[in-house]
Amino acid sequence: MPKKTPLPKKATVRKHVNADALNRTVHQCFQKIPDHRCAKDTKISLADILMAGYAMFQLKDPSLNAFDENRRQSQPEAENLKAIYGMQHVPADTTMADTIDFVSPDELREPFNAVFNNFQRSKGLEQMKLLGGYCLVGMDGTGSHSSEKISSESCQKKVSRKTGKVTYYQQVVGAAIVHPDQKAVLPLPPEMVVPQDGKNKNDCERNASRRSLRKIRKDHPKLPMIITEDALSANAPHIRDLQANNFRYILAVKPGDHEFLYSQIDAASRRGEVEELEIQDKENPQITHEFRFVNQVPLNQSNQDIQVNFIAYREISPKKTKQFNWITDLTVTKDNIFELMRAGRARWKIENETFNTLKNQGYHFERNFGMGEKHLSENFVHLMMLAFLVDQVQQLACPLFQAVLQKAKYKKYLWEEMRAAYKMLALDSMETLFKSILYEHKRQKPVFMDAETT
Repeated sequence: MPKKTPLPKKATVRKHVNADALNRTVHQCFQKIPDHRCAKDTKISLADILMAGYAMFQLKDPSLNAFDENRRQSQPEAENLKAIYGMQHVPADTTMADTIDFVSPDELREPFNAVFNNFQRSKGLEQMKLLGGYCLVGMDGTGSHSSEKISSESCQKKVSRKTGKVTYYQQVVGAAIVHPDQKAVLPLPPEMVVPQDGKNKNDCERNASRRSLRKIRKDHPKLPMIITEDALSANAPHIRDLQANNFRYILAVKPGDHEFLYSQIDAASRRGEVEELEIQDKENPQITHEFRFVNQVPLNQSNQDIQVNFIAYREISPKKTKQFNWITDLTVTKDNIFELMRAGRARWKIENETFNTLKNQGYHFERNFGMGEKHLSENFVHLMMLAFLVDQVQQLACPLFQAVLQKAKYKKYLWEEMRAAYKMLALDSMETLFKSILYEHKRQKPVFMDAETT
């Protein structure tokens, strides 16, 4: 056991948002999920099996096989899994895959909500709010699997017109609470783009987004939210979905996709109704922010009852000029337009700080951990995103995790340190693990018995 060293103030643990508290919360949620198996197959509890899947992603193992190898070859790691994650038994990879395959993905929403509630309870959510108390939710779709050989019921397929080859693929609509001033994000439960029950046709991202909006609002009925998305979402059916679920919105728009809208902007400009504003950047005087905006213009010719507020923005610097345009249902004024612009530009965080992080910073998002017959690949995406959420909550609110991450400099180095500690040390908590990394406890040389004296 590492020698006790007093923690510096900056490396204390927060009551509800440290790793051990969050892991207990996740485990408690798993214990409530009904077990679909026959009694004879329940030697290892469903909660332990789900917890093992979650631990695999929290420890950043690159595959299900690697996780199983570590469990079998390293006795300290197997014991640490039990101690830290509250597991009675650590399942083999086949048991894990066969069992998780038949869990409904909707059952895995509650752990997300419980972790989110811990963060909210600790007052951490306040740092993610803007525009008078709203949470900004970035939404977008991305691919999670593609293969010409491996598939399951949750896969969609496309057939090449030239070769006739079938490609099986999976997509997911992701959503995360983002903030212009925060690098960390808060992922919400993903919604897979999968064929729905009783339907043979492929699903589409728009349908998955519609389902996701309904579920997010059901999970958070009273939380004020602004949805921000790319220009593909700036259409009447999607805006009606946003309105039906009581979401505000900031959506990107492009002239080529919204000719009628831009003709209305031009007409408003000729009438002198478009307001203009120029702001010099406070931090870099060489940057100028130029705005043009007008409220209450029709979205398109077929849906003139949908009135939107339009923002045209240019960031001008000596090197280049960047241009963005948005529509929103929030009234635009000279007082709030700069914050609206920053919120609109924060949409990129769903791609950069969410999808790119999952793909390139140790979570192995696009790697196949197992397709299964039914829901295995979907559930692995959920468990991966859940582990990511716990990491992000700690990054935002846990001083001990922040101190360890600062010491490691990069997350990939932190994940390496964590896996090494799991293999070598007897641990009773994640707090002990993080302290062992933070204080660099000296490793002892191995002591060998002299064969000649035995």
